[in-house]
Amino acid sequence: MLKQKASARINRRYLLVNGTKENIEKAILDYIGILGWAKASPLFVKRIGKKQVLSINRKEIDNVKAALVIAPGNLEVFRVSGTLKGLKI
Repeated sequence: MLKQKASARINRRYLLVNGTKENIEKAILDYIGILGWAKASPLFVKRIGKKQVLSINRKEIDNVKAALVIAPGNLEVFRVSGTLKGLKI
């Protein structure tokens, strides 16, 4: 398998979000839509109790955070970090 250059990789940031996977997905899709979902390329990394660790594209962090703030319910972004270790889970 060929290695990808560092400049071609997607730079990701990790968000620690309070909420369920379904609520987070619905909030992102309702606010930024399918095209925004594709640009953000969110991945659910792990679940810790009621909190989710969400990995998203660095360039779309503001849009995803805005979507989570506007969404009804109690979705809250606790921390944003460039590494999983930086979240201090």
